[in-house]
Amino acid sequence: MTTSPTRPLPAVQLRVPTEEDAHAWHAVFADPDVMEFLGGPAERSAYEELSARQRMHDAQLGYCLWTLLDGEGAVIGFTGAQPWPAAKSWGPVGEIEIGWRLGRSAWGRGYAYAAALATLDRVRAAGVPHVVAMIDARNARSVAVAERLGMELVEEFTTPGGNPARRYALSLRDE
Repeated sequence: MTTSPTRPLPAVQLRVPTEEDAHAWHAVFADPDVMEFLGGPAERSAYEELSARQRMHDAQLGYCLWTLLDGEGAVIGFTGAQPWPAAKSWGPVGEIEIGWRLGRSAWGRGYAYAAALATLDRVRAAGVPHVVAMIDARNARSVAVAERLGMELVEEFTTPGGNPARRYALSLRDE
């Protein structure tokens, strides 16, 4: 069960990523603090590949990591859901992972929570029965979003790269 906000949630828009969004993501995520728990800033080509994969997910599955826009229409990050990559030799292969990544200018303003709520509505409507969130245990901001969404901590582990991590889960079925 999600918790009630202590302030009004900000307006957010989610859209299927465009080719141009790869450039916007690259700029928004160039801050080393934003990428602290994700291995550091990535090359633009990584975001070009990621946005193309998300367009494919949306076409095939009805959900993806959507570009996150603030109330003014500015790209502030992404949020959404995607299948955990089968190519990874660890993690919840076969599960649907929700996630969020926001530029520093959007931190602490409720965007991640608002966008995650919209994501849950969309993946529920697409028929996804449950989701997971894989979070670096040191990332207090992301842990707080998962817990505020009512996700249950189901596992603490160490990633192959040696980082402490947590797997959260949430049923999307009406009980």
